[in-house]
Amino acid sequence: HRLVVEAWDGGSPRRRGRLRVSVRVLDENDNAPAFSRGEYRARLREDAPPGTAVCRLRATDPDLGANGEVRYAINRRQSDPDGYFAVEERSGVLRLRRPLDREARALHRLVVEARDGGAQPEGGLSAQAFVRIEIEDINDNQPVFEQDIYVTSISSHTQPGTEIINVVATDRDSGIYEVVSYRICSGDSHGKFSIDPQFGIIRTKKQLDHEAQTVFAEKQQEYTLRIAAEDGGSPPLTSLLTLDSLAVKIVILDINDNSPSFTSSPLSYVMEDVEVGFLVHHIIAKDPDEGRNGQVTYHILSGNENKAFVLDKITGLLTTAQLLDHEVQERYSLTVMALDDGSPALSATQVLTIIVLDVNDETPVFLKQLYETAVHENRDPGEFVIKVEAVDRDAGLNSLLQYEILPGAGYEKFKMNSDSGELVTAASLDRETQEVFRIKGSPSRSSTSQLHLTVLDENDHSPLFAKTQYQISVTEDLEEGSAILDVSASDEDDGLNGEIMYSLIDDTYGAFAIDSVTGSVVTTKALDRETKSQYTFRAVASDCSTHFPRSTTVMTVLIQDVNDNVPKFEQSYYKASVWEGQSPETDIIQVFATDLDSGLNGETEYSILSGNENATFLIDSARGILATNTGLDYENTSSYRETAASHQLVLLASDRGTPSLNSTATVLITVLDVNDNPPVFSSPEYHVHVKESVPVGSHITEVAAKDCDAGTNAEITYTIISGNDRGHFYLDGRTGSVNLMKMLDYEDTMKFTLIIQAT
Repeated sequence: HRLVVEAWDGGSPRRRGRLRVSVRVLDENDNAPAFSRGEYRARLREDAPPGTAVCRLRATDPDLGANGEVRYAINRRQSDPDGYFAVEERSGVLRLRRPLDREARALHRLVVEARDGGAQPEGGLSAQAFVRIEIEDINDNQPVFEQDIYVTSISSHTQPGTEIINVVATDRDSGIYEVVSYRICSGDSHGKFSIDPQFGIIRTKKQLDHEAQTVFAEKQQEYTLRIAAEDGGSPPLTSLLTLDSLAVKIVILDINDNSPSFTSSPLSYVMEDVEVGFLVHHIIAKDPDEGRNGQVTYHILSGNENKAFVLDKITGLLTTAQLLDHEVQERYSLTVMALDDGSPALSATQVLTIIVLDVNDETPVFLKQLYETAVHENRDPGEFVIKVEAVDRDAGLNSLLQYEILPGAGYEKFKMNSDSGELVTAASLDRETQEVFRIKGSPSRSSTSQLHLTVLDENDHSPLFAKTQYQISVTEDLEEGSAILDVSASDEDDGLNGEIMYSLIDDTYGAFAIDSVTGSVVTTKALDRETKSQYTFRAVASDCSTHFPRSTTVMTVLIQDVNDNVPKFEQSYYKASVWEGQSPETDIIQVFATDLDSGLNGETEYSILSGNENATFLIDSARGILATNTGLDYENTSSYRETAASHQLVLLASDRGTPSLNSTATVLITVLDVNDNPPVFSSPEYHVHVKESVPVGSHITEVAAKDCDAGTNAEITYTIISGNDRGHFYLDGRTGSVNLMKMLDYEDTMKFTLIIQAT
């Protein structure tokens, strides 16, 4: 402002003087920076490298010098505490600092502050802008199966097209990247199964047969299919990136679809002079089914009306029940049935012809009716056993004796010198196979004598377990000392050589013990699946001889889960904030709870327990993401203008076990104010009466306005926008106080109308 000031005195004539005055108005920092937009939106791929420019923010300040120099910074207290983004201080360019993961966080909201270089106590005036950054998905997660292995069983007569089992894989990606398709990798070389590529349903394609022969094994009793899952990406990702593949074990259950078939001869010979109980024939039938379906019993249907024979239904041994007489009946035709134990039972029949052989009338007589001796097992053939002798009262050729062994159980293991009557072994003997031999010898006509031969035992057999491996599942809440399994082993030796003692080897972690006599395996301490879910060790069976032969079997104990762990939140107390006016279903915070159990016992569901009576919020039950359900209004929520609005919710995390276990956490949600309310004057008009004699500087009146917002949004400044052209009045911009600046003259102006604006 350039002024000319004149001064004159009161003399006569008057003297005058002039002076030029230049007034420079110095800038004050009275303008805050202003962003070109209140909210910026951007999209960014989750594989964007650090340093990628997201967007550019621009704020201007009309002040001069340092007061108008704008610098940018992210408000870390309100947003981006993990430092994913950075803003260039001078240019306002927002850049990525750290790699992103959309599956961890799909939306970032930043609060960017622009501050000028003024010298206020707080370090200059500032303004804020909001940046909403949506993360675009890429295909960086492969499908993962819900289980590592599936096990199921089906009947061998299951029809083609029957649904067996449904496998499920999930992909954390979204859109087309989460589409999963399934295929069978291996284990189905004969094409007996198919899998629905969309839904993972495994079905039969061909008729199955429990007894069907394969190239490498006699029977195909189970199949192990390897399943792979692929997503819809290009190129697709597959579960094979992290796993060999999913294993689906399908066990084929046997049904009784095979009848027994005879393998023994339909013809047998017996001497007419055999005693009652003599073994005539061994009837044998085979059944390829398993278990009870393959257990065969034997029965005589017809031809034994005079009860001449007895048939052991278990062993199939046919023995005499009466004395036979060739002259009375020289041939028997028995109809024999083999019957399995299936349901319904299947059978087969055979006609067994028994021919009774004749003997001479004059019978040679042995010097002894019973010979008894013993011989060691495992000796080479040709070992001398005994010599038998007989006399015949006949003369001539009929008195010349020839010795032979009659057919009977084990007779093929011995050889008789037909002239001398000396008996030697024809093969190495095994006591465990047969300990006692009752051998009938005769001269060439018909006299017989019995030889009772005992085979002496040697410790030549090790104990053998009934199974080479055992697998059992027990629950983790099993009481200490509970019996979980009985193992058994057998030893064909005799005496101490055949007495079995049981023990455990390998590290059982002190969890199991075995009864040395009975083989009963028991727990020795409480089990905890979360600490150890599987034990593998070996049981040892030893006999009591000095050589201690032994055998082992592998034992696998699988610990099944019990719902004994409560889901636990990562924090017991969470804090979060959200701006008022946000659209419904805006994400606020994600909470996490972990459960050490497995399966349904470890699956966590989230819900709001209390504090949400008006259904203001909702929570994703599976992911724990808390979001708005309705639009929020800070002014309707806060109790006092000076404090921020808040909601305190109690969240519940429950597992899906039976019974369900749960825990709680508290979330305090602060609703942040947005400047969405204009100031409102206490009165639309103010009428003031003042005397024209009021001195300059006097207080005339005071205007007042209120704003429902909070903080700086509610700080009001007042200005006169019209009616004060001649500068009669001064308005305090902070208090609203109006003071007189020039003398009033009623005759000049009777009324002033001031238009005052509250901002």
